[in-house]
Amino acid sequence: MIHVSIKRVLAAATIKISKVDNYLAEPQVDAEILLAAVLQKNRSYLHTWPEASLSVLQNQQFNSYIARRERGEPVAYILGKKAFWDLELTITKDVLIPRPETEILVEYILQNFAISKKVKLLDLGTGSGAIALAIAKHRPSWQIVALDVCAKALAVAKNNAKQLKIINIEFILSSWMDNLKERERFDIIVGNPPYVAENNSYLMKGDVRFEPKQALIAVCNGLDALKKIIISAKKNLNNNGCIILEHGFDQNTAVTSLLLKNNFNDIVAIKDFSGHCRAIVGISR
Repeated sequence: MIHVSIKRVLAAATIKISKVDNYLAEPQVDAEILLAAVLQKNRSYLHTWPEASLSVLQNQQFNSYIARRERGEPVAYILGKKAFWDLELTITKDVLIPRPETEILVEYILQNFAISKKVKLLDLGTGSGAIALAIAKHRPSWQIVALDVCAKALAVAKNNAKQLKIINIEFILSSWMDNLKERERFDIIVGNPPYVAENNSYLMKGDVRFEPKQALIAVCNGLDALKKIIISAKKNLNNNGCIILEHGFDQNTAVTSLLLKNNFNDIVAIKDFSGHCRAIVGISR
């Protein structure tokens, strides 16, 4: 039997991935994540035991994963899971893959709203449930409602809540706030709506090619969903209620203008890990 070591298969897989898609920033990391999943080990094991052998079945499964990655399929869809905040979420092709940038929304809320405070929060376009679930885990006394227009996405979010044993979230099928109860009001409205313009070349690169377009694309230069949410949010926010929305790195000025035009005050820009303004906060008076 030919000795197929961890070191050998990782080196070959890294070359394959890097040749196929130059947009990938870390092909070696992708290869390590996939191999660790096959071996049911953590990534540090791969570096501690580089000469360890793969079984025939393990090598076949790993090659299958790499073939899918060579075609551009995201690691999260291949494995059916993705880490977000301190959770591991089940992910399908019906939902957007949670991004590290979106964690700044969770961080802002947990830092600025005390655990002892009674809060009612609305998560718009919940997708996999990432934002709602991360907050609900750390604020179990809060009342949280999570909306999505896609029934399949909502099913993924509900399944994640069940797996994580998080019970303080109500999931509702709705296009933004259309199906909320009449006069239902919240202390916080948070969301990561579609904000990529239809003609943006970003849509043709990397993992994004495989993600659901309705979770990514908005007309009017990417501002349509943000505009709709901001215009209609007032009627669902309590006085001094807070709206927190993720947006594109070059949309802060436009979104600030939308908030001001709709009588939101005390506007704050939230920067991502690269120093770009990627989310915005406004207060309803």
